[in-house]
This record gives sequence, C-alpha cells and structure tokens, in this order.
Amino acid sequence: MRTGGDGIFRWRRAEHAWPTLALGALLLAFVASPANAQFFSDRPPPIPPASVPDPGAAVSLAPPSGPGAAIPPPVGAPSSLPPALTQPSIASAPPGGGAPGQAVLALSARYGKDMPAINGGLVWRIFADHPDETGTFKMIREDRNPAPNIVLPPGGYVVHVTLGLVSAVRAVTLKAETDHELFLLPAGGLRIEGRVGTSKIPQNQISFAIYKGSQFEGGDRAPLVPSVAAGDLVLLPEGIYYIISNYGDANSVVRSDIRVQAGKLDDVVVTHRAAVITLKLVSGEGGEALANTAWSVITPGGDVIKETIGAFPRMVLSEGEYRAIAKNEGKVYERPFNVVNGVDGEVEVVAR
Repeated sequence: MRTGGDGIFRWRRAEHAWPTLALGALLLAFVASPANAQFFSDRPPPIPPASVPDPGAAVSLAPPSGPGAAIPPPVGAPSSLPPALTQPSIASAPPGGGAPGQAVLALSARYGKDMPAINGGLVWRIFADHPDETGTFKMIREDRNPAPNIVLPPGGYVVHVTLGLVSAVRAVTLKAETDHELFLLPAGGLRIEGRVGTSKIPQNQISFAIYKGSQFEGGDRAPLVPSVAAGDLVLLPEGIYYIISNYGDANSVVRSDIRVQAGKLDDVVVTHRAAVITLKLVSGEGGEALANTAWSVITPGGDVIKETIGAFPRMVLSEGEYRAIAKNEGKVYERPFNVVNGVDGEVEVVAR
C-alpha cells in the first residue's frame, strides 16, 4: 500500500501466504532478535480468571476493541518459576502417552479453521486451574516450540498461548492419556517502510505507530504499538488499523489505514512528500555559517513548524512554502523559501 500526504491510498500490497514464503523461519529468526522482541508477547501473561471456560472453548485475549486498549499488564503474575517449581527439560512425549501415571498435553495452533499451522513465534504457558493460598494462579510450564508435547500429572490446568498481540486461553482436564488441543489465533503480519519518491527513507529517520481502528473514527486513542522501526515484523489480530508515520521531527506526518488479514504478511509502503533542508545564516552569499543562531521555521500563516539553535540546523519539512527566521546577536533576519518533494537543499539567510 502506498499512502501519500494527500490522503490518496496507492496500493502496493504483497499478500503472501505465509507457508509459501516459509514465514515460520522468518518468525523464528525474528523472535531470536532482542531488538524485535517487543512485538511478541514476551511480557508475563495475564493471570487466568477465577472462573475459566469449559474445556474445549477457546477465548480470545486479543487487545480490547476500545480506544487505545492494549493487553493489560498482569497483576502479581510470577515472571519466572518460583524456586519450589523448577522446570525440567520438556522432551517430546511418545504418541501413546507419557510415563505411567502421567498425561501428555499436545498443543498446536493455526491462523484459522482452514488455514495453515503456525510454526513459529508462539509462547505457551500452563497454569494451575486453582489459585494457591495467596490467590495466585501459579505458572507450571512455559514452552516456545510450535507444537509441544508436555508431560504433566493428570488434573486440571489452564493453557495460555500468545502470538504477537494475539492470545487465547483454555481450561483443560488431563487424564492418563494424550490430550490434543488446537488453538485458532487469527494473526496477520505487517512490515512497513517509508519512501520519498523512489528513495527509501533511512531507518533511523522514520518511525511508525500503530493504532486500533480507522483514522476516521472519532475519539483520541493511545497507540497499540507506539514505536515500530522500518522493516520490523509486527504481528496483530486481524482487523482494521491505522499507521501514523513520522519522517524527521517536524511536520512530515502521514496517516494510513490498513487491514490485517489472518495468515498473511503485508508489506506496506508509506510515501512522504518532503525533503531535508539545511539552514545557514551567513554574512554574505556563500560565506561561513554564523554560530549561536536561533532559528524558527514558520508557514506563510505564521504557524511555527520548527525551532532550533545552531550554525547548520538540518530538518525534514513537508513540501510547501515557509519562512526561515534567524536571530543572532540581538538582530533578526528572515527569508522565504520553498520545499520541493524529494529535493534536499540548503537555505542561506544573509545577515544584512
């Protein structure tokens, strides 16, 4: 999808079936990168409710649909297993079941009922189904394999699984046999980059925030994902979202509505109409820049776009008309200038 500052959407959508592109490998590689871990639910899971659903009924714990809602942080959830519950290594259990007196919980997940299996990025957590004397539902096991077989004593448990910002919870009762549990997690992926004309905007000059719903819906909302770097993979529940893209720190801002589809990866291109401008206050044309200069960049209507101090301030501005105002040693100088899309340049203000 290409979206310009004029609000016109220009589609360049790469809807790839994730199995075709071996997206499982991409997910695994992405999870392994500490810089990208924020986009997966690495945070401690929510405490299972005191009343859990009947076994077999999956309940979505995706971010609520209200304005600015996100997965709430847990209250009192242990971030790691307590000393009394050391976690043994979890090996694949044989198909026929576990050791005598033990049960096998075989877990798997798909993007939808008739969609491919999810083969990376999952975090499974097993909780006791009753709180302890402190009122806490203790976490018994955690596993990051896509389809683990977990050996447990027979009894009741609560299974919690996350993929990015999509999650589900289910109560299970294990007997001395293998219990197969399939979860449906309708997640889709986004990779976003910014461009000016045909040029890719460097990663360190652009940032993205993702919000739930359309930009045309009323009300203020907090971002669902406040800071996404260009090229990062973000996993979200299927649905409508909008992206706010900031190129630089002045006025080059673009808003784009997108739709996330379960089991698909969308490459989204956000197009800015802007340029990089360097300001100089000189005593004569082509002269050296004067230090300790205070700058204001304003619109023809007088709106202040950017204020800074320095000899060579560099800023990203949307295309349009501006005035540069320079203050140095108690004197004020100014000059009008235009910004042309994709044409970086230098604006000299002569001190006379």
